[in-house]
Amino acid sequence: MVLNQHSPGMDFFHLDALSSSVALKVDFDVVLTEIATGFCRLMARQLTGYETAEARQIYRHFLDTPSQIEIGEHRVEVQLPKRAHDPLLIAAGVAQKEVTISWWDNYHLAITFA
Repeated sequence: MVLNQHSPGMDFFHLDALSSSVALKVDFDVVLTEIATGFCRLMARQLTGYETAEARQIYRHFLDTPSQIEIGEHRVEVQLPKRAHDPLLIAAGVAQKEVTISWWDNYHLAITFA
């Protein structure tokens, strides 16, 4: 059954709680769920000790955090507060990368730690 392939998405991103009767919206929700799961898995592969972690653990430890966002001229800086898992992000090189986002007028995205 196809839904068995989506069980991690159903467990964390609540794919089973879709309320739309429009097939297009359901398909779009499935695509977004798969993209979010893929991003979490990609992030997990770069973090020592989290290579096989589930999406909910990655979200709880690294993504579910407040931050300060400063938008400047052609640069966006996301400043993360100090947390216990920061050394893993620093070791993965997150703070050293400044990414150019072509579809966003070539803005630069930087992640820093407070």
